[in-house]
This record gives sequence, structure tokens and C-alpha cells, in this order.
Amino acid sequence: MDLNLLWFGLLGVLLTGYAILDGFDLGVGMLHLNAKTDAERRIFMNSIGPLWDGNEVWLVTFGGALFAAFPHAYATAFSMFYLPFMVLLFALIFRAVSMEFRSKRVSVAWRRMWDVAFFAASTVATFLFGVAVGDSMVGLPIGADMEFQGGLLDLLQPYALLVGVLAVTTFLMHGSIYLYLKTEGELQARIHRWMWRTFWVFLVTYLITTVATLVTVPHATDNFTRYPWAAVVVVLNVLAIANIPRAIHHGSPFYAFLSSSATIAALTFLFGMALYPNLIFSSIDPESSLTIYNAASSQKTLSIMRNIAFIGMPFVLAYTAIIYWTFRGKVDLGKFSY
Repeated sequence: MDLNLLWFGLLGVLLTGYAILDGFDLGVGMLHLNAKTDAERRIFMNSIGPLWDGNEVWLVTFGGALFAAFPHAYATAFSMFYLPFMVLLFALIFRAVSMEFRSKRVSVAWRRMWDVAFFAASTVATFLFGVAVGDSMVGLPIGADMEFQGGLLDLLQPYALLVGVLAVTTFLMHGSIYLYLKTEGELQARIHRWMWRTFWVFLVTYLITTVATLVTVPHATDNFTRYPWAAVVVVLNVLAIANIPRAIHHGSPFYAFLSSSATIAALTFLFGMALYPNLIFSSIDPESSLTIYNAASSQKTLSIMRNIAFIGMPFVLAYTAIIYWTFRGKVDLGKFSY
């Protein structure tokens, strides 16, 4: 068994799980200010209240697995993205603080402040995730010593910023579909219109980003020549996107949500295919890129981690399934709601 490839795949699974699960609650955060009343904003927060912290466990696990399996890539990534990652960390913290503090006082100004913080933190976090993905694909100045040789401006490449916008529009669409599933009445009717708007904005951004990827990142398609079977995922991605408006039109929001989730999973897979075998592509010299082989831990370490993962992952999946089953259905505001 190629343990390096196995851990590249497991990182992909963790990233996919995080993008799907935390994607909708980041989307809810970005839609938060569109709610008209205090009760509607509480409904938005309570729709993700029992779930958001469990969703972020996937991100923590991804970071831990990256550190243990590919420490050189972890170190280089944090040296490159140190400031953005600190901003990301504060954004994720303020999302949690906003939810916990918002209802502590009845003051309109107090609640409005935390509403804006919740929206801003969700938007900034999503955008930074997308920028990091875009930078990893288009390449960064990495030297032969695996050290970042650029500055902050090197991270703000037009393509990376575009991928950041794509992440925002994708999670907006994903979040609006999720909110439709969790609401009812007049609010649900308004959210139905949001689903259409966010879908069309996502579709335009997706098409622009696809063209930009083919032009700006020509090496992104190299692996499709080596592994032609991967083209099946491209077809499935297109079908998943096409099924979203179909499901919305036919009044099947659950299938729209599944299609949205499948779209995110396919995009994550295509991101992995564009990178493989690289973890961070070097714009100075492709030979200096950090790959799943030159940035990896020892085979013994990877083997031990594999055993731990095979034991632990079923518990994580079971816990996630139980939580989502327990809190299924519409949002009901109660005494202990946010």
C-alpha cells in the first residue's frame, strides 16, 4: 500500500467533509443579515446551533493529519499563510463568540453588533479558505529548501482571489438550500428566492473560474491525461450542478442539498487531481514543489497513523450521523435557543 497516497486521499476526505458540513453553516452566517427580524436571525443561528462546532472538528482533524503526515508542507503553509491564518482563526473564533453572546442582552445595538460580526466572520473565513486553495493551485514562490520566498502580496494573486469569490458563492448557495430545509412559512418562501439567486451567482462564478483555471493553471489538467477515468468526476460534477435548479423547480430541496453537497465533493476531488502529487506547487521551479513524497513523514509514522485513522474514523462518522439525525426537522425556538 502506498501510504503517502493513502494519506493524500484521507486528507481529501477530511477536507470534503469539512467543506460540505461547515460550508452550509458558513453560508447561513453570510446570509444572516438578510433576515428581517430578531426572531428570524435567531432561527438562522439555531438552524446550525447544534451542529457548527462538530462540523469544525473536521477542520481541526485535517490540520492535525496534515501536520503528522506531511510536516514539511504544514510548516511551509503556515510560514506562507501565517497572517491570513491568524485572520482566519480570529474569524472562526468571532463566529462562535457572536452566537454565544448575541442573546445575552436585549439591546438592539448589542445584537446588531454581533449580527454584523457573525456575517463578517463567516464571509472572511470562507473567502480566505478559497484564496488558500487558489494559491496552492496556481503556485507560490517555494525554493529548493522548501521555504517560502515571497511576501504577502504574492498571496493576493487574481486567480486566488477569484477562487475565494467562488468559495463564497458556493457556500451561499449551499447555505440557502440548507436554510430552506430548516424553515417554514413566509421566511421559507423568501429563502426560496434566495436559492435561485445564489445558484445563478454561483453558476456564473463557477464558469468564469473554470475558464480562468484552464488559462491560468495549465498543469491542472495534466493528471486527466494520465488518469482518464477522472473525467467521470467532471461529468458527475456537471450533472450535480444541473440537478440543483431542477430539484428546486420540482420542490425537492433535499435533493437540491444533496446535489449541492455532491458539487462541493466533486470540486474538492478536482482540486486534488489538479494538485497531485503536489501539496503546494512551486511557481519558481516545479521540481521544488512540495509533494506527497518529499514532504511526508516516515513510513513508520504513516503506518501508525493509518491504524489510528481506521479505528477512529468510524466513530467520527457515527457521531456525525447521530447528531444530524437527532436534530433533523424544522427549527423551533425554545427557552434555551440562541
